[in-house]
Amino acid sequence: MKTKYSRKIVIDIETTGMNKVDKIYKNHKIIEIGAIEIIDRSITSNTFHKYLNPNQEVSDEAFKIHGISNSFLKNKPIFLDIYDEFINYIKNSEIVVHNEGFDISFLDYEIKNINNKFKKISKICNIIDTLKIARDLFPGKKNNLDALCKRYNVLNVNRKLHSALNDSKLLSEIYLRMTRVQKNIDFSHNIKNEFLLINNNDFDKKLKVLKTSLQEKEKHIEYLNNMKNYHKCLWIK
Repeated sequence: MKTKYSRKIVIDIETTGMNKVDKIYKNHKIIEIGAIEIIDRSITSNTFHKYLNPNQEVSDEAFKIHGISNSFLKNKPIFLDIYDEFINYIKNSEIVVHNEGFDISFLDYEIKNINNKFKKISKICNIIDTLKIARDLFPGKKNNLDALCKRYNVLNVNRKLHSALNDSKLLSEIYLRMTRVQKNIDFSHNIKNEFLLINNNDFDKKLKVLKTSLQEKEKHIEYLNNMKNYHKCLWIK
């Protein structure tokens, strides 16, 4: 599907933990934001990366995932300090995340805490959720970042611990590989969970017509006559 934005921002976050209340993640804070810019399907060097002081403790469960300690975050800026820079970075773009319900919910919650008048990110940017795309393409299979890296041959040897910037880089590669052949989706066969991807460029090529020569026609007739005589012999036997 063609969109009005040629600029996409791939975002990943790390947090102090998780606590989902009324379908929104609350009572925990963002401690790292990593973002990668894609323009016209090319990854640029214009990145956004911040560690944040959450002014609360990182849970033991979260620390095991990302390895970011309370002492490391002590002198880092708070979300309010980087808010304007972050909004200016993502505006006029599409946002690509792996699990919109997690990343965007956390970002909206942080923004709401400092600016009640600000609209949700989904109101100012179109959201592309690669987890939803992956579940449509690979129903019933694992579709986490590690599984997709393996499926799309994206090297992730450095991913011993989660890192927002590194994970956004991996997701950028996955997104580009996941969508590079998708021109149209044909639902005419009404097959559940099956995407028939059509590359329009294939239909622009003219097929070369090869005509049979007189010699080839004569050999074909000779072959058919031999086959006819062979079957007659089998019938007589």
